Amino acid sequence: MPDVALNFTRDEYAARLARVHDAMSTQGMDCLIVTDPSNMAWLTGYDGWSFYVHQCVIVPLGEEPVWFGRSQDGNGARLTVYMAEDRIIGYADHYVMSTERHPMDYLSQIMTDRGWAKGTIGLELENYYFSAAAYLSLQKHLANATFRDATALVNWQRAVKSEIELDYMRIAGRIVENMHARITEKAEVGLRKCDLVAEIYDAGIRGTPDHGGDYPALVPLLPSGADASAPHLTWDDKPMKRGEGTFFEIAGCYKRYHCPLSRTLFLGKPTDTFLDAEKAVLEGMDAGLAVARAGNTCEDIAKAFFAVLKRHGITKDNRTGYPIGLSYPPDWGERTMSLRPGDTTVLQENMTFHFMTGLWQEDWGMEITESIIIKDGGPELLANVPRQLTIKD
Repeated sequence: MPDVALNFTRDEYAARLARVHDAMSTQGMDCLIVTDPSNMAWLTGYDGWSFYVHQCVIVPLGEEPVWFGRSQDGNGARLTVYMAEDRIIGYADHYVMSTERHPMDYLSQIMTDRGWAKGTIGLELENYYFSAAAYLSLQKHLANATFRDATALVNWQRAVKSEIELDYMRIAGRIVENMHARITEKAEVGLRKCDLVAEIYDAGIRGTPDHGGDYPALVPLLPSGADASAPHLTWDDKPMKRGEGTFFEIAGCYKRYHCPLSRTLFLGKPTDTFLDAEKAVLEGMDAGLAVARAGNTCEDIAKAFFAVLKRHGITKDNRTGYPIGLSYPPDWGERTMSLRPGDTTVLQENMTFHFMTGLWQEDWGMEITESIIIKDGGPELLANVPRQLTIKD
């Protein structure tokens, strides 16, 4: 086996692979092609900014995974994955951005040569990183195979975190605490948004004295005033203004494990509408956290939160949370469960969620959130930052 400094033990990787093999067997799959870089990393340890070209991990039933990607990224695989050299396969550069050939053409040949071109092959069809052209190539060259949608098959195996994963997320929590502290220190009337974002990145990458930070899967989101009615605006070079609220949706990240945390800052005197919303959100968050324990369901958290909002006359017409963990751009969610009415998934100990209680109204917005670990007796908060609205003149 290669001498690689892995983020987890080989036994943990073996246990992960066994869970995936079991899920494949249950769903009648002989082979699985994993293109989500988060799932690739979780299964093999691979970590590189190479997801802008086609790459994947092949998981034959009963065998170790195979990393497949651009040849020049093969050395990155050799430095990060646990598999032996013969489980690392690169394709030539003339496949990159070509209109004449596709990397999946070559992958099909590899799978044929290794006896994986028949039976049922699972594909992550609903995936940021798997294109229609990739699918058509596989369909053309693996004519003897039956394809089955394996979207989120690996994602579901990631739902319950190991102790090492939780430790990484707790470190990410320490990092996001420092990021919010920097915001509170630096934000003021007249400061350009871009300069504040530079401070946020500085704090996030510097991390803590013991642990440096990683790049998060989302950029900082910090719209102000009426712009905060939109949940996913980023920043500009305009100065911050008195009389506006700004929410900060950011995350600490360590070894690709995330701890998202949102807080809201108001420069000047908040309106009664803003203060009333803060009261409702804080009360609703307490209600949701009170039922965020193993044995309850995703919708129990959502219903508890929404019931409080309803009493306060506030409507939130989107989900109020999602699972988190290891991720790559453009999303730090795990894309399985949702904290919303109708999702009856049973919560298990050591599942992790971003309890997203954000409100985006007609001409203002507010976010006060928590990232949590599900426990039998109630949730563990991954970060410790005061929830109350930060008010500065």
